[in-house]
Amino acid sequence: MNNDLLFYNEYENFYSMAKASSAFKHFCEKAFGKDLSQDGFSDISQIDRILPYIPSDGSAHVLDIGCGNGKALGYIQAMTGAYIHGFDYSHNAIETARSLFPDRSEFIEGCIGEVDYPAEHFDAIVSMDSMYFAPDMAAFVEQILKWLKKGGTFVALYQEGDVMPKTEDKDTTVLAKILASRGIPYECLDITRESYDLLLRKRSAAISLKSEFSAEGNSDWYEMLLAQTEYANRLYPEYSAELARYIYVVRN
Repeated sequence: MNNDLLFYNEYENFYSMAKASSAFKHFCEKAFGKDLSQDGFSDISQIDRILPYIPSDGSAHVLDIGCGNGKALGYIQAMTGAYIHGFDYSHNAIETARSLFPDRSEFIEGCIGEVDYPAEHFDAIVSMDSMYFAPDMAAFVEQILKWLKKGGTFVALYQEGDVMPKTEDKDTTVLAKILASRGIPYECLDITRESYDLLLRKRSAAISLKSEFSAEGNSDWYEMLLAQTEYANRLYPEYSAELARYIYVVRN
């Protein structure tokens, strides 16, 4: 894998830490409601919003773009009985996913734009803060829709103000403009306020676990969590002026 890829080395280190650290497990449980090795803003309530779009008879095939170590997919499988597929550029993440979820699963090490699947293969496709890494997001949207079965659903958890630039509202994001330009209807839920509340929980959880991170020799990850939650020191109006979070739903 190309170490020049954006954040590649950081994510290799992250997934090594997440595999071994009990402090990080406890952080995820406190901040996100469940330990799915989250690095971002996908708490359990957001992931639960994906479940209604997945057939629960055990026949569904679900793809997670940028699946990390597969824990979110494992949760989806436990709740729906689905066959789970995921790809990620992190070698450490994919190795962990394969070991944790060996049954009714397929995990591929690879990048957006390199990995391909047969047409009309998935009942649901999920992107949790991963579309930003597409070299051509418009082309990738076309590929996603090709992979979806007729009647399938694409769900994107989408953040603005960090990797992606902040725009005016849910209909002016890069993703929304791509969908609109192709005449593709979408639904969108603004969860910016929820994300701010989650940010407060993340900072509180990190501070409460400072000594546990230190005892593990993981004080650098504690400091990283504090840096990631710096916005918690701002009031919500200031936060929402610079950051936004949405859940997009596209039905094929």
